[in-house]
Amino acid sequence: MSTTTTLTQEECLTHLASIAGKEHTQLCGETVAIAAADAQQIAEILRFADANSIAVTAVGGGTKLGWGNPVEAGIRLDLKRMNTLREHPWQDMTCTVEAGCNWAEMQKELAQNRQSVALDPLWPELATVGGVVAANDGGSLRLKYGGLRDLIIGMTIVLADGTVAKTGGKVVKNVAGYDLHKLMTGSFGTLGVITEVNFRLHPMEVHARTWTATATDAARFAEPLRGLLDSQMTPSAVQVRVREQECALDVRIAALPECMDDHAGRLQKLFGQIELSEASENVWQARQELFATDGAVVLKVSLLPSDVCPVTAELQQWAAREGAEISIVAQAPGLMTVALKSSPDAAIALIKHLRGRLHVSGGSVVAQQFPEALRNGLDVWGCDSNALPLMREIKRRFDPRRILNPGRFVGNI
Repeated sequence: MSTTTTLTQEECLTHLASIAGKEHTQLCGETVAIAAADAQQIAEILRFADANSIAVTAVGGGTKLGWGNPVEAGIRLDLKRMNTLREHPWQDMTCTVEAGCNWAEMQKELAQNRQSVALDPLWPELATVGGVVAANDGGSLRLKYGGLRDLIIGMTIVLADGTVAKTGGKVVKNVAGYDLHKLMTGSFGTLGVITEVNFRLHPMEVHARTWTATATDAARFAEPLRGLLDSQMTPSAVQVRVREQECALDVRIAALPECMDDHAGRLQKLFGQIELSEASENVWQARQELFATDGAVVLKVSLLPSDVCPVTAELQQWAAREGAEISIVAQAPGLMTVALKSSPDAAIALIKHLRGRLHVSGGSVVAQQFPEALRNGLDVWGCDSNALPLMREIKRRFDPRRILNPGRFVGNI
């Protein structure tokens, strides 16, 4: 454990045990693991860590700990005891949930009133609310319901100096205070520890069907996809899937049962000669399955919606030319997950090429998973934005001693 004082590991363990209890504090190698019961205990822990310059990393389900740069923390703050859906005023279509609550369990409780948080993150059976929010994870439902920042209306945060701050509120129409919860979403735990989140809810999609169009070239989907998004139809989700030279475009529509045949006919008209058939809901697990590809580099690519099909087709051609294996799941709003199996040099060259290709339009390429052999030669974030100085200043203001996940985020923030 690295500190700027003469504090020993045993003294640190003893002090933390006095906060959360001996049964919730243990030594794990060079790290002290502590499970806090509430925001006040977290505040005490962070005050202690800040005073002694001890790095802290907050952990939920641990599903995304590998994302970003590695962190060597002296304190591992486990949120598993903070796992309750605290409020669910279903008439207002909002809820307040603790950060350590399992995502699937939260959705199960909300479903009792046929409501849900309209987001489909990775590994929902393992991931926690705080982890999903800190990593700004979300899937194909973004097309209809917006991203995670659109679904959060308030939050409780503990800052590095132990200050407990509340942002936003518990109702959808709220203009009180600054939108700090938008800043915290996707900050990877570098600005504060999220303890509670207030969500706006949507009715569950009770009746939904999925159709899949198939082709050999992703470029063939460009015109039908543009027509679909410009039409009066409101699909819940649209994604393009590529595995080797096989391409598919999935469309999910929720509507009254008696309207489904009409939607099928309109889709067939949009896709013309491209084969279209009804598909299983399992196709929406494709993004998650990419992370199970052994030895693959998994990239998160953000790009313009109009670039989804052209870039997908380019990646197909590159893989065929280089003899590499590539699988892609691209969401219509402009987020793409790419699993690549190739030589290390080829993978790094492709990442550099993609970053240069997308930089002009404001896109980005982030390496979320990769073999350890690439660790030293790969820039995980690849950020050269002119916003980086501002981001560093925000980090300095919120966490001047750099105790919260130091170095994990863009620019080693």
